[in-house]
Amino acid sequence: MNVIHRKGWEIAEREATPEHLFLNRRSLLKAGAVLGAGTIAPGLSSIALAAEDPVTPEDVGARYNNFYEFGTSKKVHAAAQALKARPWSIKIDGLVEKPIEIDADALIKLMPLEDRVYRHRCVEAWSMVLPWTGFPLSKLVDYARPLSGAKYLRFETFLDPKMASGQRSFFPWPYVEGLTMAEATNDLALMVTGAYGKPLDNVFGAPIRLHTPWKYGFKSIKSITKISFVEQRPKTFWEESGPGEYGFWANVNPQVPHPRWSQASEEVIGTGGRKPTQLFNGYGEYVAGLYKGLENEKLYI
Repeated sequence: MNVIHRKGWEIAEREATPEHLFLNRRSLLKAGAVLGAGTIAPGLSSIALAAEDPVTPEDVGARYNNFYEFGTSKKVHAAAQALKARPWSIKIDGLVEKPIEIDADALIKLMPLEDRVYRHRCVEAWSMVLPWTGFPLSKLVDYARPLSGAKYLRFETFLDPKMASGQRSFFPWPYVEGLTMAEATNDLALMVTGAYGKPLDNVFGAPIRLHTPWKYGFKSIKSITKISFVEQRPKTFWEESGPGEYGFWANVNPQVPHPRWSQASEEVIGTGGRKPTQLFNGYGEYVAGLYKGLENEKLYI
C-alpha cells in the first residue's frame, strides 16, 4: 500500500485550487501534456500549498509583473515575449565536486516535478496566489554535490541588452540573487518550470526561475543561467542598486516598513481589496527556525 505522509503545508490540490483549474490540470496530465520541453513524468507529484485567498486568475497573474530586464512597467508581458527561452543552458559551478553546464530541459527532466500553490508577496505591497510547477531547490543542491565550504548559493540571470531593452538602463546587470544553504534546502524553496498547468510564460521568467514564498518577490530571480556555490555571501542586484532600501535577507515582516511605504497591508491583485500582511508571508511555522541566532542581521527588507 502506498501511504502518503503530507507535510504541514501540503493539502490536496482540489482544496486550494478553483475547480476549473484542477480539472484542466488533470486533463493535461492524462493527455501527457508537454511541460518545458519534455512530457510530464508518470511519477509527477501533485502538491498544493494552503492559501487563504483563491488562485489569481491567469489573465491577471500573467499581466501584472515586475521583470526589469524588459522595463519598469507592470504591463511588461508583451515586451517579455522577446526573451529567447530556448535553447537555454545553466551553469552550476563554484564549490561543487564537478562544475557543469547543462541544458535547462535536460536538467528539468532529471528532477521530480510537483504542483504547488504559493502566495507571492511583492516588496511594493501587492500580492497574488500562483499555481506553480517545479522541483524543490534541495534536489538541485543534491544534484550539484556541493563541497563542505559552500555556505551560499549565488543565482545569476542572462545578460543580453540587445534582446532585453531594460538591460540598457543604469542598473547593475545581470540580475544576481542569493540564499544561504539552509534557505536553499528548506522544503518551500522551489525551482519553477511552469505556471497554471502550462510551460512557464516568458513574463514569469522562462525557462526556469526561483520562488521563495516567505520572502519578498524580488528574491525570486527569473530566467536563471548560473548557480554558483560560494563561501562568501553574494552581493545581490537590489543591494547593489539601493543599499539603503534593500538587503540580502528580504523576509516578509509587516512590522518593518520599507523606507518609503508601510508593509502592514497589501493589495490583493485582481480583487481590488487589501488584507493584512503576515509575518514570513504566512509561512513562519516552516521557516522561522532558519533565522535563530541571526537577530542582529537586517532580516527584513
